[in-house]
Amino acid sequence: KEFTIYHNPRCSKSRQTLQILRDRGIEPSIVEYLKTPLQKDELKKISTSLGFRPKEFVRKNESDFKERNLVNHLEDDDKMIEAMAAYPKIIERPIVVLKDKAVIGRPPDNVLKLIKLIIF
Repeated sequence: KEFTIYHNPRCSKSRQTLQILRDRGIEPSIVEYLKTPLQKDELKKISTSLGFRPKEFVRKNESDFKERNLVNHLEDDDKMIEAMAAYPKIIERPIVVLKDKAVIGRPPDNVLKLIKLIIF
């Protein structure tokens, strides 16, 4: 499949983003990253595809982030990737990937930027 969504079905933004894809006839590969935590190499690839450093797609208000004082590691990309692999709840969601491009579905309409890539 062309599209992959890193999805948390309990998150309304994640569900809305998935629905936007489906409404346009796109059935993405769905990775429930809380059930199947991502490996460090996958997270590095996602970081590159987003064009973001790990600190830019981490949930800083998540208890796993706060309780582990991860704020002290925000500037250390490798440490942040390790933390995201160990504590997947801190990963911003949803993330939708198309080949070497990715967007965060916040707001869910962000996914339209990726859909345009296959239309044009």
